[in-house]
Amino acid sequence: MRILAIDLGQDKSVFCDFDSQTGEYELGAFTMGAKQLRGVLTRRRPERVVVEICPLAASVHDLALELGIDVEVADTTQDAWKWKNVKRKTDRDDALKLARLSALGQINRVHIPPPAMRQWRRLVEHRQTLVGERTRCKNRILALLRPEEQRLPAGKKAWTEVARVELWSLARPLDVCAPIELWRGMLDIELQRLDHLEELIRTMDAKLDKLAQGDTRTVLVKSIPGVGWRTAEAIVTALDDPCRFTSRRQVSAYAGLTPRRYQSGKMDRQGRISKQGRRSLRQALNQAAWSAIRHNAPLRAFYLRLTERTSPPPRIRRHRIVEWGTSACDANHVQDPDRRLIPSRRLTA
Repeated sequence: MRILAIDLGQDKSVFCDFDSQTGEYELGAFTMGAKQLRGVLTRRRPERVVVEICPLAASVHDLALELGIDVEVADTTQDAWKWKNVKRKTDRDDALKLARLSALGQINRVHIPPPAMRQWRRLVEHRQTLVGERTRCKNRILALLRPEEQRLPAGKKAWTEVARVELWSLARPLDVCAPIELWRGMLDIELQRLDHLEELIRTMDAKLDKLAQGDTRTVLVKSIPGVGWRTAEAIVTALDDPCRFTSRRQVSAYAGLTPRRYQSGKMDRQGRISKQGRRSLRQALNQAAWSAIRHNAPLRAFYLRLTERTSPPPRIRRHRIVEWGTSACDANHVQDPDRRLIPSRRLTA
């Protein structure tokens, strides 16, 4: 088999044209670009293209599929990509190593969603970034008021319309603030930033609502009590094709919710969650888990059974949500809150 392994770079990429039968290979380089990449694939005519997961991997993946070439996108979190004890590391070495691992069948493939799904996923993650920035902005406002002994109501009441009017009454344009009242100018800047962020989030919510309501899978996941549109779209965009998972444990591992494990002889320990999966999915599930405990009867009963023995780790609650969401997409039906959605450990094909 002719394998073309490419070590991608922003400006220059190095390739290794590898023959898996003879072990012979040829190394080369080209300037990174869509036109140049297409030329390399057309001239070399490989049977398989192998690249490491990176921001450029999706474009290579799409082009290879367009040309009818099998493509592998390698997961670089495995032990084979650790270079701690290696004295030499070059782009040529990386490309050759990638080709040899592919020939041996040692590549752990990364699923690349279609372009439209990738754009939707990026929009979901970008909204989460803005929500985090809004939280940091609110914390800065509280930090400005605390030394001045200005008190705000606790919780959500601090950001109601009435509370906002009070905050604006304390703010002043920075250029008119006296040296002893510069905090009022900084408060004015932060309030303007907060209003701008909330306007951006509202704009993104309107577009995301339109996308989510037009997607059958998102509507099905939304049917789980305690799960809203934002969590549903986070699950759908992260998983993309639920049929690629063969068990619930694989889904939990993809979300980074399975525990770490250390086993040696008679010792077998499980630690905290691995956090090897998508961080944006875990963040969305964390908020949904607490909401589901209040609104989802089976999950609340499961939670109460665990609390009778000990305080359950948050991963237990998030496990159930992501597993139910996967099954809802896969089984193509709305969840009945009075029964378990997944009756077995296997997902349907």
